[in-house]
Amino acid sequence: MIKLGLYSSIANPPRGDELDRCVRETVAEAELAEACGFHGFFFGEHHQDKDGFLPSPLIVCAAVAARTTRIQIGTSVLLLPLHHPLRVAEDAVTLDIVSGGRLALGIGLGYQDADFRAFGIEKKHRVSLFEEAIEVLRKSWTGERFSHRGRHFDIDDVCVLPRPIQQPGPPLWIGGWVPAAVDRAGRLGDAIVLGPSMPLAENQVLADLYRKAAAEAGREPQVVLMRDAWVADGLEDAARIYGPEVMTAYKYYWRNGATAFQDIESESAFQFENMWKDRIITGSPEDCVAEFKRWGEAVGTDYFLLRLRHAHSGGPPHKEIMKTIERFGRDVIPHLN
Repeated sequence: MIKLGLYSSIANPPRGDELDRCVRETVAEAELAEACGFHGFFFGEHHQDKDGFLPSPLIVCAAVAARTTRIQIGTSVLLLPLHHPLRVAEDAVTLDIVSGGRLALGIGLGYQDADFRAFGIEKKHRVSLFEEAIEVLRKSWTGERFSHRGRHFDIDDVCVLPRPIQQPGPPLWIGGWVPAAVDRAGRLGDAIVLGPSMPLAENQVLADLYRKAAAEAGREPQVVLMRDAWVADGLEDAARIYGPEVMTAYKYYWRNGATAFQDIESESAFQFENMWKDRIITGSPEDCVAEFKRWGEAVGTDYFLLRLRHAHSGGPPHKEIMKTIERFGRDVIPHLN
């Protein structure tokens, strides 16, 4: 059966004193998503982002865990090179216990220069930081004392207790949108999270590369496909409500050199009617059911992580997102078996 999760960005509050409202709305969306049959609810991480992107996803994950009982919670993704891995290991264990074993820890390299400058970390070291941090995470979750001598971290005789509920630890989902990252996910991770904006054909290629790397590493592959998606009365209705938001986000990525849009020559090309096919899962409930099945078969996945709200536009509004969550639950999810 195809499973749907939601990715949420708490972003773009007009004033700092409205951030609490954004958090309340997001938690309400998570509660509704659980009631409507969604499988997971995830948050990303950025720092110094002009749109106020959520800087501390694990804290909000804990808020969601406190208000839900079944839905998987996690990050997509935590920027691992910005954190000391022992601190991440302890926070993840705590969240896994608080949530009753519902955590999936999605991790990634990070790409925004300002994020690295803010923490005094050289971006050129991010790959080696990332790989070494994964090694420390896995050692930490054994419940045994260990020491670690590496290029970046020197850890002497420590033990992380209690152990996580999930054994051997919370699953590590690695974000990867380019071949090198896909190979890394296959070697080191428990799943890959493919990007939300690349067209179908590119995701097929990356998924195949990932499965090859996972097989060579002796790992069982799992593909999680992040996707921009919206269910409505039809394509015109989706274009009216969701189209302006997703196009604003796509223009932002294009201006910043995102690989998903490297072949597009002009910003004027970012029109919903030109962009949605083989990139956005949208339309009527029947359209969405057919598209989830088509994409799932083509890419080899049964888990979609849907991005309804876009950080760089701040929308669609909360009330529209709630309506769409309900509609996915009523008219789409029951037909994905």
